[in-house]
Amino acid sequence: MKMRNQDLASVLFADQSVGATVRVVAETLLARILSQEYAVDERLPSERTLAGELGVARNTVREALDVLENQGVIRRRAGSGSFVTGLTQAEDIDASDVAAETSPLDLQVMRGILEPEIIRLAIVNMSPREIEALGEVLSSMEAVSTDAGDFARLEDEFHRMIARGTGNPLITACYDLVIAARRQAFRAALNRRYLTPRRIQDCQRHYNTLFNTITARDIESAVEFTKLLLIEEQKLLMQED
Repeated sequence: MKMRNQDLASVLFADQSVGATVRVVAETLLARILSQEYAVDERLPSERTLAGELGVARNTVREALDVLENQGVIRRRAGSGSFVTGLTQAEDIDASDVAAETSPLDLQVMRGILEPEIIRLAIVNMSPREIEALGEVLSSMEAVSTDAGDFARLEDEFHRMIARGTGNPLITACYDLVIAARRQAFRAALNRRYLTPRRIQDCQRHYNTLFNTITARDIESAVEFTKLLLIEEQKLLMQED
C-alpha cells in the first residue's frame, strides 16, 4: 500500500519518543527530499553544516538523520556521509507497521533464523572487494570508544553489508526490515543500559573474530560464532526482563 507524499510525514514521525526539535529538523530535511532539493543518491550536507544552517546542536541533526534512516529515506555510508535513498521503504506502511509492532523476542527469533544462513551465503558469495569494504566498516567500529549510538549504527551497517554479500536481494530486503525493527525504542533503551565502553570493547573483539572467519571463508566457524553472538544478545534481553 503506497502513500501520498502529503501523508508521509505523519507515518514517519508517529513515534512520540522523538523530541520536538528533532522532529522539526527531520521534517525540514524530509520536505527538502520530497521537493527534490536533495535528489535520490545525492549526499546530504554534513551534520556540522546542517547544524549551523538550521541553528541546532549537531546531536539534534544526528538524531533527525536517525529518524530518516530508520524509515529508509536516507542511508549512512561509513566514512562517506548520508545519502538519499528515495521513499520506497518509507512509503510502505505495512513494512513500517511490522517494524514498529515487532517485540524484542520476535526480533530475536527472526535473527536466529536469518543470520546463520546469511553468514553462510555471504561467505560463499562475497567478493574480495565486498570483504574489504566490510573491513572498513569494522575499522570504523573499532574507532568508537564511548558513543553507543554511533557503535550501534555501524553495527547495523556491518550486518547489512553481510546481508548484501549474499547476492540475494530478497534476503537483503528482509534484513533491512530486521534493522528497522532493531531501531525501535526498546533497543535504544538496551544501548543506554548495556552498551558501556567496556562492552563496546568486547563487541569490537567479537566482530573482529567474526570478520576473520569471513576473510578465511570458514563457514562452520562463522556460523557458530554468529549463533554465540545471538545468544549473548538474548542474555541481555533476559536481564532486561
